Amino acid sequence: MPELLIRPAAAADIAAIAGIYAHAVRCGTASFELEPPDEAEMARRWRAIVEAGYPYLVAQAADGAVLGYAYAGPYRARPAYRWSVENSVYVAAEALRRGIGRALLDALIAEAERRGFRQMIAVIGDSAQTPSIALHRAAGFRLIGTLGAVGFKRGRWLDTVLMQRPLGPGATADPA
Repeated sequence: MPELLIRPAAAADIAAIAGIYAHAVRCGTASFELEPPDEAEMARRWRAIVEAGYPYLVAQAADGAVLGYAYAGPYRARPAYRWSVENSVYVAAEALRRGIGRALLDALIAEAERRGFRQMIAVIGDSAQTPSIALHRAAGFRLIGTLGAVGFKRGRWLDTVLMQRPLGPGATADPA
């Protein structure tokens, strides 16, 4: 794995984040978006996550290049869900399979725990995303189930795989 710095995302990272995500939207099935959002929309999304108190991280190479990003956002909007987060991890196409996704996910889990969240939910687009499923399993997530054929993209029906991991004490104690 290249030398990496995992750090909070900053406004200066948005162009790189938008580029990584645009490639995932255009070429893959991890995201069910059909058109990549522009930089202004990605900046709006980043601000909304950060201002709401959720973690948003980037993986930066020694040369300063952003090789991936990860964030946790609200799992659902209703107040009783406030201790649960949904995670997202995206790695630049040229940096796949080098441990960057794992480094980001591990750091995201640690930061979500530090902030007092209790459950992390992975909503993995496309059951054929076996590397993402394996990444989450290796990080302590368990398979909850698969929603069959809930999205249609790139000419085919796609499943959504749900995985879950407790954070900190999980459900063994009331939230602080």
